[in-house]
Amino acid sequence: MQDVLVFFVPEADRDRVLNGLFEAGAGTIGDYDRCAFWSAGTGQFLPGRDANPTIGESGQIEMVAEYRVEVRYPRNLRDRIIATLEQNHPYEEPAYYTIEVTQK
Repeated sequence: MQDVLVFFVPEADRDRVLNGLFEAGAGTIGDYDRCAFWSAGTGQFLPGRDANPTIGESGQIEMVAEYRVEVRYPRNLRDRIIATLEQNHPYEEPAYYTIEVTQK
């Protein structure tokens, strides 16, 4: 079974994060490797008082050009895929979620 990881990343960091995920086992669909989909958008966040933001400053709303990225991965690799995302992502608290896929 495969699931989907969806995450949001600044433009400048997209390829580095994706390459880490591919190395960890994400991005395979049948006979195809390094598969991903991304679309451009704007992320908004307000770092709290105790935050250590990579971009912006605590207490100020920040808007960043980001990509929404989707990659499939084998369900049994979920912990490794999430750990890889967190290790390679530039943000202190990366925004992501997983979707369980019920079909092949």
